Amino acid sequence: MAGACPGSSQPSTKAVDGRGTRGHDGTCPNAQEAGMTGDLRYEVCDRIAEINLCRPPVNALSLSLLEQLIAALRRAAADDEVRAVVLASSLPHRFSAGLDLATLASPVEVRRLLEKLYVELAGVQHDLGKPSIAAVGGAARGGGMTLAISCDVLVAGQSATFGYPEIDLGLIPAIHFLHLPRIVGRHRAFELLFSGRTFGAEEAASLGLVSRIVPDEKLREEARAMAQVFARKSRTAMRLGRAAFLHAQDYRRGIADAVKNFCDAAATPDAREGVRAFMEKRSRNR
Repeated sequence: MAGACPGSSQPSTKAVDGRGTRGHDGTCPNAQEAGMTGDLRYEVCDRIAEINLCRPPVNALSLSLLEQLIAALRRAAADDEVRAVVLASSLPHRFSAGLDLATLASPVEVRRLLEKLYVELAGVQHDLGKPSIAAVGGAARGGGMTLAISCDVLVAGQSATFGYPEIDLGLIPAIHFLHLPRIVGRHRAFELLFSGRTFGAEEAASLGLVSRIVPDEKLREEARAMAQVFARKSRTAMRLGRAAFLHAQDYRRGIADAVKNFCDAAATPDAREGVRAFMEKRSRNR
């Protein structure tokens, strides 16, 4: 098991770069301190790079966290010893709650955040050159769904939940207009994106969003096992095949429109009131 976040009841988390074989307790015995610190943990073991989000209480996506995540993915891409990547969370019951709402007060900050989340993240995942797996335990919402869906495969714990709550804040889940209809179909995508409702792992799997559901306590183990399956394949075949696969599925041509659409919605009085009401834990004024 990866270390827990600072401030939790578990041992504190640091960014490490481990080489070698993972022990029976899930730790990497040859881990060494590396330069990355802050809101995530980076570890390499058994040819798998594991990136754990670690920003209590809910892994809200700040500009700093996204910059650290993108840097970690670039680091994994540049490391020839890394054959697959696992993205997970060190917080119990939380994958990511989505955008840090405090940043939405400034149109400039909104655009900077979306450039990272929509544009740079999509680009670095596209160019990763090796498969990535999202291990989703607990709640994934809004921008947290964007993180998960940017990976090649999603593995979910049985208690994982998903949702696109942006509409309830007067916002729109603009990036998901591009890819969700391709995965689940137009009509089911519309219902999920414009109702804002939460749905569980079983429904996510039935819709094709999730590849596999596993017991919560086995989530990290199963994600690592899947990564090892990919790691044992020909490196060249995986790199070329993944590139061809992603080229056929590429939705990035619509990202500029998604950024504009989100920013336009975030600038409206409805959105400002929705975000304020959520942060103040009250009903929004209609």
